This record gives sequence, C-alpha cells and structure tokens, in this order.
Amino acid sequence: MLTNQSNAKWKRFSGASYASFQSLHREVRIGVLSVAMLASVALKANATGTSGSYAAAVGNPYVSDVSGEDSLVVGLEDVEVLASRVPLTQVQAPRLVTVLSAVDIAAAAVHSINDLLEYAVGIDVRQRGDMGVQTDISVRGGTFDQITLLLNGVNISSPHTGHLSADFPVTVQDIERIEVVEGPSARVFGTSAFTGVVNIVTRKGDSSAHLYGGSYGYAGADLRLSGKTGKIENSLSGGYSRSDGATPNSFFQSTRAFYQGEYKDEDLQVDLQLGYSYKPYGANTFYGAASTDQWESNERYMGALTAQTHAGRLHLSPAVSWNRWFDHYQWHKGSPLGENYHQVDTWSASLNSWFETRFGKTSFGFEMRNEGIYSTKLGEPMVAGKYFDVRGHDGLSDSTQYTHHANRTNLSAFIEHDLLLRDWTLSAGLLANMNTGLDYKWRVYPGVDVSWRPSAYWKLFLSWNMALRMPTFTDLYYSGANIEGTTDLKPEKTNDVSVGTRFRRDGWRVEASVFYSHKSDMIDWVVYSDDLAAEQALNPSATGTFCSGNFELDNVGVEWNATFLPREIWQQCYLKKIGVQYAYIDEDISYSRSIEKSKYAMEYLRHKVVLQAETRLWKQLNLSLSWRWQDRVGTGNDPYSLLDGRLSWDASKWTIYADCSNLLNATYYDYSYIKQPGRWGKIGFLYHF
Repeated sequence: MLTNQSNAKWKRFSGASYASFQSLHREVRIGVLSVAMLASVALKANATGTSGSYAAAVGNPYVSDVSGEDSLVVGLEDVEVLASRVPLTQVQAPRLVTVLSAVDIAAAAVHSINDLLEYAVGIDVRQRGDMGVQTDISVRGGTFDQITLLLNGVNISSPHTGHLSADFPVTVQDIERIEVVEGPSARVFGTSAFTGVVNIVTRKGDSSAHLYGGSYGYAGADLRLSGKTGKIENSLSGGYSRSDGATPNSFFQSTRAFYQGEYKDEDLQVDLQLGYSYKPYGANTFYGAASTDQWESNERYMGALTAQTHAGRLHLSPAVSWNRWFDHYQWHKGSPLGENYHQVDTWSASLNSWFETRFGKTSFGFEMRNEGIYSTKLGEPMVAGKYFDVRGHDGLSDSTQYTHHANRTNLSAFIEHDLLLRDWTLSAGLLANMNTGLDYKWRVYPGVDVSWRPSAYWKLFLSWNMALRMPTFTDLYYSGANIEGTTDLKPEKTNDVSVGTRFRRDGWRVEASVFYSHKSDMIDWVVYSDDLAAEQALNPSATGTFCSGNFELDNVGVEWNATFLPREIWQQCYLKKIGVQYAYIDEDISYSRSIEKSKYAMEYLRHKVVLQAETRLWKQLNLSLSWRWQDRVGTGNDPYSLLDGRLSWDASKWTIYADCSNLLNATYYDYSYIKQPGRWGKIGFLYHF
C-alpha cells in the first residue's frame, strides 16, 4: 500500500506474475483510460518523447513539460482491447498489426492520409495526383479494389471502384492512429477484406485550429471543436484546402466535415459519426494518355451508428451505416464527350455478440450489406420511364439523367471461438456468405490465428485465412475508348498463410513476417494477344482494348520493421527514433489466354525500403526525416527514392512547422506516364485550445 504523498510512476504495465499490478492480487481499473481498437488489433503506443499530461495526450504529441524536457508516455501493452471478434489484450491478440500512432503522425512531413500510408511498410500507395487527390492503396501485392478501408471500424470502401475509396471526410489532424491488418480477414471484417484492412481511428477531446500553405498555390485551414456535456462527448471538424497543382492539370479543391458523438454510461455506449467531402480536381492522363485535360469531382456522404451493451453475460454490439458517393467525370474538361455521372449507395446492418465461459470467448453474429449504383454508364439499362435527373453538387443544374442501374445484397453470418491459455491464444472461426449478385449460394470462408508468447519480450504468430471479393461495378460494366468490362466475371478467391514474430522491450520494437498466398480468379484489365492481332489486321496502329478478366496468382513476401527508441533507455537523449523497414514480394501470374499488356496486376511493388529518424535539435525544436526507395515491376516503372522532412517548434499549446516533400527534387513517376511533383515546400501553424 502506498502511504506517502509522492507520485508513483510505472514505466510499463505488464501481465507477468512479478509485475506490480499482478502482485496486488486484485482487479485494477484505470478509469481515465479510453481505448477503442479495431478487431484483431493490439495497442502499440510507443514512447518517442511525448508528454504524459492530458493536454499532450489529446493535443501536441511533442509538447514539453514545465521543465522544458519531454517526459515519457509508455506502451500500455496489457490493457484489454478488442481483438478478433471479442475483447482481448495486446499480449493475447493473435494477429500482427502495424499501428501508426499519434506521435508518428505528428512527426511525418505529410498533409494527407494517403501520403501518411506510404510509410507503412506493407502498403503500396500509387498516386495519380497531388496531396492524395486520386490514390490507389493496396496491400501485399494486391490491387486497390482488394483492400477494406474502415473509419472507426465502419466500412467506407466503394463498390464502384477502389479508385474512390480513399476519399476521406477527415484530415491528418483528426486522426488518433491508423491500424493496418495485413492478409485476408473475412471472418472478422467480411469478404471484402481480401488482402488487408486499414482502420482510421479519429481522436476525441481535442479542439484545434490549423492554418497552412505552400508552393503551387497550396493553402488551407482546418478547425476542430470538442466538448463534453454530462455523458455525451462531441467532436466536430471541418476544413478546406486547394492548390494550383505542381504538374499540368493537377489543380484541386477539397471541402470536408466530420462529426463524432459518444454517449456512455455503465451499461451502454452509443457512437454516432457523420461525414461529408467534396473534391473537384484536374485529372491529367488519369484514365488514359490520350487526354491531358481530364476532370473529375468526387462527393461523399456517410453516417454510422454503433453501440455496445449487454444482457447478462451476453455482450451485444449492433451497428448500422450508410455511404453515398457522387462521381462526375469528363474526358475533356467542360465537354460532354466521354462524360459520366454515378451515384453509389451502400447500406449495412450488423450485430456482433459474444459471451465468455471457462473454455474461452465465443462470438457470433451477422451482417447485411446492400450495394447499388445509378449511372449514365454502369449497370444494366433502365426502362426509360424510370430515368431520373443526376444528383449531387454537380447535378443540381444539369438535365442529364441516370439511365443504368445495378444492385446486389451481401449476407454474412459468422462464428468464432478464442481459446486463451497462459502463453497461447488460438482464434478459429468461419464466415458463411451469400451474394445476390453471384448465384444465391452460401459459401464458407474459415480462418485460424495462433499466437505464442515464449517470453515476456517475444511473440510468434501463425495465420491461415480464406476470403472472396466480388467484382466492382466498374469491373463488370465499364466501357469506353480502348476499355471494356466483362459482366460474367468470377469473384476473386484467396488462400493465405503467414508467419510472423514481434520483439518488444525498452528501446526496441522489431517485427518480421513471411507470407504466401494462392489466389484464383483474380481480376485485372488486360489486352489479349489474339484480340490485339485482330485489331491490328484492320488497323496497324491499333494499341489494343483493355478487357477485365480473371487470372491465377501465387505470391510470396517478406516484411521487416525495426525501430530503435533511445529515449525509452536514456530519457534525456535528443535522438527520439530510428526506424528501418523493408518489404519484398515475388509473384507468379498465369493467364488462360496470352496477354500483351496488364493495367494493374503485373505492376506490383517488388522492393520497398523506408528509413526514418526523429530528433530534438534544441529545446522544443524537432526534426524528422523520412527516406523511401521503391522498385516496381513493369515497363516504364523505374526505381526511385524520395526524401521528406519536417522542422517544427512544438510548444504546449501550439506548433509551427516547415515541411518539404521530395527534398532532393527527384524526377519520378508513380504510374509509368504520370509525372509526380518535384520539391514542394509547405508551412503551417497548429493551435490547441
């Protein structure tokens, strides 16, 4: 028992038998700690020189205490969090997960979520525009359609096309952390979790104002307001940014707003989130090299209501959500030639239930997700009497009507059991799924995750999972100049095995994994050799038509992530972090017909290296540098390296910073013919109140 009035500090919470809390032989509750985690995600907060004060926790991650020295925030690795379909602690969690913490985010010289994801070793980010304006995100050699994006655990992925999934209604300043689960996770997140899952967790309890600007007419402002009344906590954020563009026809504007409310008492927690974004931009050669004045706008509405309660020993987590996208595309800006309008809606309702016995924790539940599109291009032709005017920001004064429609409903039921032993966690379950867009037959997708803790510092993982992904509406129906969808595409299937390890002790965090995937009926856009020969027989200058089709794929990969955190050992050390990451992938692709070109699948990222360093230069002056080198397979995809940096002065309530992306002014292409920006300077001021 503590009898004096001095403060007690623990540098680490541990579940070991010799640990302080365990020696009390009592349940210990930390009432001020609030944790909301993605299923199967372990809390990996790391100590890189942040303040332990409440203001620092919700505000500036680099704030200094009254003595001018940064204090230490520890990793609460044994706190009970959601893992798999049921609550598990970080020590018990059976999956290896990458977490970009608030400290990582604050130190990064980025202004968009998409740019931030480039520094997660297992993620491939290919940008066709500036500041994440049009971004394709993929995991482990997959494509942009095979990843599931979540916002606070709610699926916000678009069934129209993965090109549009990464239009977020939040900014970097809204984010508490980003969690990345690599590999298929159908039984936890549904069949769309084909190659991986990215969950963006927004922060609460922070009010701030952010002003920024930079080269190429870049300017913007963001505002966050938070407050708590009784049992209800509210957060509202919004912002606007724009740029003339660093390359031809790459201008953009971005407007966004996001609300998050939470009601919480002893027996019930209810969360509401509402979001909006609108983004018009120049789309230089985005969808074909023949047009340099393409233009597009994306508009999104979203809402979700989730809850947690219990009935005796049975815990219940119901959720409902809605997403709507408006997409307006022009092959030539201001011209009706090649112009398309799309309206996409998704509705979902789910219930996750679980109970605990002496044999472990068992969960079961269901999800219904409906996906529909109205379009001037995609879907089946509608009866003329059912046409209606296009909607959204760009459709208000336009007489154009939707003439095509498609709809499908995805039904899923799951069951999972988690067996918790002294040094082992075994999680096994399956997902039964039926989709009305396929054949109304139920299919089963099992999965098993195992973790073993041979010591307090080491953890080993083994996972085997299966998943299925339905074709997008673009895969099925899109047709245009030199491109043609295929309505009888088969859904993609994957069978994945991964092995990994994690080492964590003061000053060090090391993670490594190896994976193998066998994928069948994969979807790609290709030019078939026999079709090209037939076209060139009529027109010798023909370049071929890209058609959506299925193929087989086997890939194997290795990932390594090592981070040295010297301030966990020497608290006064100026150096805060050194990180080294490497990813390698090799693929074997097989097509049933000979092909000449592939639009996506054959251009995977073979090598990726990321080096990061963070240090305090003097008092509250901090410097972070990130260097990335990558080598992509495919014609015209030359290797390139980029160096980004941020210099910031971080006070208790405010931060002023100067960023520079592509410091060395390298010439590079994310897609073989779309040049990316050179050196780009930015400055900003962030104030917490």
